[in-house]
Amino acid sequence: MASPPPAIYRFGLFEVNPHSGEVRKAGVRIKLQDQPLQILLKLLEQAGDVVSREELRTALWKDDTFVDFDAGLIQRSGASATPGGFADGPTLIETVPRRGYRFIAPVEKTAVPDRPSHVQ
Repeated sequence: MASPPPAIYRFGLFEVNPHSGEVRKAGVRIKLQDQPLQILLKLLEQAGDVVSREELRTALWKDDTFVDFDAGLIQRSGASATPGGFADGPTLIETVPRRGYRFIAPVEKTAVPDRPSHVQ
């Protein structure tokens, strides 16, 4: 069974390519560390749905890793304060008390355009 083609997530001025790990704002690449990127991707995959802190923890850390959630997973890992102005207040990610986090902005998921295997 073939895997689905890679997709790009678009929301507001942002574009996220999970395959390349690139995040762009208005076409300009912004630097995002690995853990905030992984959190963002997990939230984008389930946009509109609550993603529990446990789901985020298992996506980021091995089972035997202890993480103190008291400081707040999203804030501690930097997803709400990334370079380039990624944080957009509660218009992108909301905290659902005692449940987790939800990506609340409208998200468009599009296939990555085919690229020629060689250029003539």
